[in-house]
Amino acid sequence: MDILNKIDSPNDLKELSIKEKEKLSEELREYILDVVSKTGGHLASNLGDIELTIALHSVYNAPKDKIVWDVGHQTYAHKILTGRREEFKTLRQKDGLSGFPKINESIYDSFGTGHSSTSISAALGMAKARDLKGEQHNVVAVIGDGALTGGMAFEALNDCGYSKTNITVILNDNEMSISKNVGGISVSLGRIRSSRLHTGSNDLIKRGFDHVPVIGKGMVKISRKVKRMFKQILLPNMLFEDLGFTYLGPVDGHNIEQLESIMKMSKKIKGPVLIHVVTKKGKGYKYAEENPDRFHGIGAFDIETGKDLKEKQKDYSKAFGEKLVKLAEKDKKIVAVCAAMKSGTGLTTFASRFPNRFFDVGIAEQHALTFAAGLAREGLKPVVSIYSSFYQRAYDQIIHDIATQNLPVVMIVDRAGIVGQDGETHQGLFDLSFLGIVPNLTIMAPKDFQELDDMLEYALKENKPVVIRFPRGGESRSFKKHTNIACGKPEVLTTGDNLTIVAIGKMVSRAMEVEELLKKDHINAEVINARFLKPIDTKIIENSIKKTHNIITIEDNILTSGFSSRIKELIIDKDIKDVNFISFGYPEEFIKQGNVSEIEKEYGLDSLSIYNEIKNKMEF
Repeated sequence: MDILNKIDSPNDLKELSIKEKEKLSEELREYILDVVSKTGGHLASNLGDIELTIALHSVYNAPKDKIVWDVGHQTYAHKILTGRREEFKTLRQKDGLSGFPKINESIYDSFGTGHSSTSISAALGMAKARDLKGEQHNVVAVIGDGALTGGMAFEALNDCGYSKTNITVILNDNEMSISKNVGGISVSLGRIRSSRLHTGSNDLIKRGFDHVPVIGKGMVKISRKVKRMFKQILLPNMLFEDLGFTYLGPVDGHNIEQLESIMKMSKKIKGPVLIHVVTKKGKGYKYAEENPDRFHGIGAFDIETGKDLKEKQKDYSKAFGEKLVKLAEKDKKIVAVCAAMKSGTGLTTFASRFPNRFFDVGIAEQHALTFAAGLAREGLKPVVSIYSSFYQRAYDQIIHDIATQNLPVVMIVDRAGIVGQDGETHQGLFDLSFLGIVPNLTIMAPKDFQELDDMLEYALKENKPVVIRFPRGGESRSFKKHTNIACGKPEVLTTGDNLTIVAIGKMVSRAMEVEELLKKDHINAEVINARFLKPIDTKIIENSIKKTHNIITIEDNILTSGFSSRIKELIIDKDIKDVNFISFGYPEEFIKQGNVSEIEKEYGLDSLSIYNEIKNKMEF
């Protein structure tokens, strides 16, 4: 770490030679590998953009120049080089360094990101603000080819080219998002990568004809027109040029000298510029290079073997995928849709078994939902699996294209509730609230794997839009009791006359833990597994409240407009008197990073905290 330990800000980079920067890139890879092997994190993407990051901070003058990173999970080298070298050891830990850019973490993080396809829009807004204020600095958006599949990126490219604003877009092309990229954009970029013959040909033409007397300069102009004609016929980079960008590249994203040269060239060009950089995801670590999707986001692992330090247990995503395959074997109308998350959402086996019935649409959640609506309209049974925080991006499509038409799309909400160390942008704490107000949706959450299986069977028979949400990770306990799923029907797990505990999803296990603690104090709690957010048959819950006059609700969602709000409405609507009510959930705020158990304890959602709150505030 001889060179890395001397880098306290980007200014220190500018004093280094190319050889020293190449050595620095090796040290950065070693350091990132060492830290991420202990903390977990996004590894492959960060190993792939190290030289690009060094070149960016060598050529541009951040923080005056604004560098906007798309998605943001590839900013580890950026953080280390901008004064956070030692703090990097706290990566993704509670009260530690975020795994994503955050404007309140560093002046070098010019825009906060956690979701994809946002950088060009934000950068264009910043560039327009610069011009209106009469300032002089560069604005650069760094976007991956995976994020380029998102529609918002194309909306921004369209506006960018039309605006003629001075802005640089760096396309970091590694042929991957989380899984292998799909779609026409990926094919188009592949054609550019394979057509390297045209790269640098302008310079060759100019050098060749400049020496021809009298007609030399004219021949250069003619040859360039001819070249442009052939490029329009043969090369897809004209997509960017026709949008109004000056296209530069492709350039080797691991050659610092070439990167710096092309970036310096771009600064002299008026209007929007797109630099096409080709990198390798997982660069320099063979296990990540060979399996970049596995090392996209990974827990602690052994550097020497690449194996996880913690044995991977069966999780809800895998349980869902296994059950869907079994159902699809019997019903050919079942199809699966994901948005660049085949592995993460448990659909790898489905894709292998039924390739013609599996659709990965890329990072395009809006398209995924309306595409599924089209499949449903024609009699198929689409099952869409997307992370909770990414459903936020397709809210209009859920309302307008699915719910309004009451189309039978099964929407799997993976990573619901607290997901932990990815922090605010990835916590799945809003879906019960924002989906709960949409008419025509049936919304369920299973207490364990078996109930997930039962709910999936039920959903595919319903012939209406159904949402099934479940958490990241595995089940807290496997329940012995499982009653048939009936529309809106809760399930009574234990009977009691002192307290009613109503919980939904993963928090049903928490309810049972609390019930067991209370039983030691001779407090008998009636535990009800709601199963449904909506519709919900209120009779069982109503009768229990009238019996105990004490009720608590537990949910892994914000309390505002969530599950507890529905129980409060029930109490008011049924005019139930003399009720002691405590709701356990998350406040209306963005929850920061930390492991799940740490966060639950901080917000009073662990079993002991709930037990103590009941004992302190309720009389039996």
